[in-house]
Amino acid sequence: MPDFLLHFDQQLFHFFNSDLANPVFDVIMPFITNVKNIYPLYALLFILLLWKGGANGRWASLLLVVTVAVADPLSSRVLKEAVGRERPCRAEEDVRLLVNCGSGKSFPSSHAVNNFAALVVFFWFFRRYAWIWFLIASAVSFSRIYVGVHYPLDILGGAVIGIIIGVAVVVLFELLRKGWRKKKESEEYKRL
Repeated sequence: MPDFLLHFDQQLFHFFNSDLANPVFDVIMPFITNVKNIYPLYALLFILLLWKGGANGRWASLLLVVTVAVADPLSSRVLKEAVGRERPCRAEEDVRLLVNCGSGKSFPSSHAVNNFAALVVFFWFFRRYAWIWFLIASAVSFSRIYVGVHYPLDILGGAVIGIIIGVAVVVLFELLRKGWRKKKESEEYKRL
């Protein structure tokens, strides 16, 4: 990565991590950044999809599970190790670290990858309500910078990678669904 881009990323990190610091965010952001605290919200959305979402809700639920099952290990085990960028809480001197630094590398942010991949799936089935998932994905992603564990480019790269994964899963799903429909129609035609 070019030096000027790394420098800009570091400056932007310090702006979000230090210059925007305030007592309210110091309480809210560590809570949001901890995925265990957000699980109940994800579980509620998942239950609502299954209960009130009809066929689209069931398909969306299945694809959300598949998408995160692909996105998470790809980002946390493959891409982070391949890129090898250190987290700001290890690489920078004057970081306001509000949570444990974590043992993994920094790029891409798996939180951003997973949430933005899921956003694509949610958008595909429920465009009208996709803004809800966008707010969740954005808040979780921003919190990672604020608490001191990711650079902004880790988040931006994670969001782009997540969107690509989400689109790939949706496209593959639609191709399979289209093929299944053709096969079903062909079998019904043969019965006539």
